[in-house]
Amino acid sequence: MATAEEVKKQIDAQTVVIADLKKAKAPKEEIQAEVKKLLDLKAQYKTFANNDNQKANTGSKKNFNLKTPKGTKDYNDKEMAVRDKIFDTIKTIFKRHGAVTIDTPVFELKEILMGKYGEDSKLIYDLQDQGGELCSLRYDLTVPFARFVAMNGSKYQNIKRYNIAKVYRRDQPSVARGRMREFVQCDFDIAGVYEPMVPDAEILRIMKETLTALEIGDFTIKLNHRKILDGMFEFCGVPKDKIRTISSAVDKLDKAPWEEVRKEMVELKGLDPEVADKIGTFVVIKGGREMCEVLEEKLGSNETAMTGINEMKLLFEYLEAFDVLDRISFDLSLARGLDYYTGVIYEAVVNAPPESGKKKKSDDEGNVGSVSAGGRYDNLVGMFSGNRTVPCVGFSVGVERIFSILLRKMKLEEVKSNEVQVYVCSVGKGLLTEKMKICKELWDNEIKAEFMYKADPKLDKQFQVCEKEKIPYAIIIGNEEIEKQVVKIKDQTNKESGNGEIVPRSEYIQYIKKLLNME
Repeated sequence: MATAEEVKKQIDAQTVVIADLKKAKAPKEEIQAEVKKLLDLKAQYKTFANNDNQKANTGSKKNFNLKTPKGTKDYNDKEMAVRDKIFDTIKTIFKRHGAVTIDTPVFELKEILMGKYGEDSKLIYDLQDQGGELCSLRYDLTVPFARFVAMNGSKYQNIKRYNIAKVYRRDQPSVARGRMREFVQCDFDIAGVYEPMVPDAEILRIMKETLTALEIGDFTIKLNHRKILDGMFEFCGVPKDKIRTISSAVDKLDKAPWEEVRKEMVELKGLDPEVADKIGTFVVIKGGREMCEVLEEKLGSNETAMTGINEMKLLFEYLEAFDVLDRISFDLSLARGLDYYTGVIYEAVVNAPPESGKKKKSDDEGNVGSVSAGGRYDNLVGMFSGNRTVPCVGFSVGVERIFSILLRKMKLEEVKSNEVQVYVCSVGKGLLTEKMKICKELWDNEIKAEFMYKADPKLDKQFQVCEKEKIPYAIIIGNEEIEKQVVKIKDQTNKESGNGEIVPRSEYIQYIKKLLNME
C-alpha cells in the first residue's frame, strides 16, 4: 500500500499529465479520464491527512460520556468514611468469633460458577475469551470459597473464614435501595465436620451481633430448612423434577403477592393448580420454635421433612443458649433460590416502622428488604472434589443495602471523612518549617496531624479548615511562642475555649495525648 508521500508524488505527476494533454488538445474523454485519476489520488491523500489529524486530537478534543456504568457508582470521601466504619464493625465481630481471612480472584473459570445459582445463573457476567479459558466475574463469595476448600482440602479440613470483596450480577439495579451490579459482600463461613447445628447456631449469633452493632434499626431473621421445604413440596404433590424450580418461585414471595407466584407456578412452570393451592396453605405459616410441633403434625408422615424438623428443634435449643430467639421468625415462605443450599436457610430483613398515625396492615409492612442471608451447603465442595465432601455453613452481609439505610438516618455533610486529630497553625511569617517540625513530632508519636501547605496563611483560614474537616484540636505557634518554647493548644469543638492553653514545648505531646485519651 502506497504511503502518503508516494501518493503526493503521484498527484504531482498526474497534474503534469493533464497539463500536457490540455496543451496537446487531446480528446475531451481522455482528459476527463485522467482528471478522474487525479481526483481519486487526492481523495486517497485526504484519508491520510484525516488519520493524522485524528491521531493528533486523540485525548484532547474527544467528547467522553462521563458517567459510571449502570448499576455502579463512585463513593465520595464522606460516603467512604461511613463505609469504612461498616467494614471495621463487621471485621471486629468476625474476628471476635475466631475467623481468619482469605481472598480469591475476582473472576473464576466459567465452569466453576455455572449450575450453582439456579435461575439466577443468567445474571453471571461472562468475560471474553482471552487465551483459551472461558471466565466469568464471581457472582458471590461462597462458590469461590468452596472451590478454595476443594483445592486445599488437606490443609483446611476445618476453617472459620471471612472475606470482604466485590461481586458482580447482571441484575436490574436500584441504587436508592442498594441493589447494584457491582457491590461488596462480607461473608463469614464455617467449613468442617462438627456436632450437628452448633456452627449453624453460632452463624446466626454472629448475624445478630453484626446487624445490632451496625445500628440499622429493628430487624428480623427469617429461618427455614431446605429439607422441610422439600418435604412440604413432596407432601403437596410437586414432581421431583420440579422441586427446585418451584422453590425458586416461592423465593419470590418477599417481592410479589401469592397470586403472582401461584400464576408463575401454574402457567409458566406447569404445576397442577391443586398442588399450588396446597403449597399456598403452608407458605403463610410463620412463628417461633412452636412451629416445630405444628409442622410435625402436618408433615410427620414425610421422612425428608421430619429430618429438617428434628434439626430445627436442636437449633432452637442452641439459639436459646446464644440469646438469638428474640430475632427469629420461623417462616415457611423463605426458600432461598440458590441451588447449593442443603439445610438451614436464613435471611435478615429490616422492619421499618409504619408512618406516624397509620396502623400496620400486615407484619411485612415497612419491610425494606434483605440485608443479610445465608444457609448450610454441605455438597458444594464435593461438586469440585469428587467424593470428598466438606460440610459448610455461612452467611453474607449486604453492605450496599445497609449503607443505603444508614445514609437515610444521618446528615452526610456532618460526617468526618478524615481522621486528623490536630491541625498545626501559625501566626506570622516564616514559620512553615516550624509547623513541619511540630507535625513530624506528632506523627512520631502516632498522633494524626496536618498543616496548611502555604508559607504565611492567615489564622482564620486555618481555623476554617479545622471547622470544615471537624478537626478537634489546633496547635498555634507564633514568633513569641517559639521564643518562649511553648505552644498554644485550642479546643476547636468548644466555642468558649478562648485563645487556648499555653503548654511548654517539652510537654505538649503528653498534653495532646491526654486530650485524645491515648494514655
